[in-house]
Amino acid sequence: GVNKSKHCSNPLEANFKIRSDEGKLLTDPRPYRALVGSLIYLTITRSDISFSVGVISRYMQEPRKPHLEAAKRILKYVNSTCDMGLLYKKGAEFSLLGFTDADLGGDLDDRKSTSGYVFSCGSTCVSWCSKKQDSVSLSTTEAEYKASTLAAQEIVWLRRLVADVFSVIHKPTKLLGDNQSAIKLAINPVCHARTKHIEIEHHFIREKVLDG
Repeated sequence: GVNKSKHCSNPLEANFKIRSDEGKLLTDPRPYRALVGSLIYLTITRSDISFSVGVISRYMQEPRKPHLEAAKRILKYVNSTCDMGLLYKKGAEFSLLGFTDADLGGDLDDRKSTSGYVFSCGSTCVSWCSKKQDSVSLSTTEAEYKASTLAAQEIVWLRRLVADVFSVIHKPTKLLGDNQSAIKLAINPVCHARTKHIEIEHHFIREKVLDG
């Protein structure tokens, strides 16, 4: 009956917060799991629900009523935006461009942050991801720095893919972020006292920046 419900303009409410132990347990979790599984499949072509679906997929083991309501809202949003899609225009200028961002401690259960990136090539998006970070970040700088590392790995893969099927990209790929401290940390080869605790794997972005 969701197709007969009111229209939704966004998949999740602004500043939406949810916990794993909040609300009544669902008597039968199978419909919830089937719904979330279908929505995960839909994220292959719908970048706009990638984050919200990632959030509700964290509660597959013991889904509760608020989790189901959040999933239904995403479904209502999808039903309201069936005419939306990705348009790949013929003859558009070929240029790979990336955007990255992160929240700080967005998961109320373990206070881990969520990384996100999206890459456009020509007229529209070709790759996107929303993923919860493996470790707790102590600052927005650290959270965004980790998100940039995840995006940098995707850049390397995309450049190799383009080289295999099209031609080698000689220019550096732009990756845009909104945290000045994270940008300076990626450029500066000096390891400051405040960044000593950051795992070595996350300094991958710094190496790629220095390599151009």
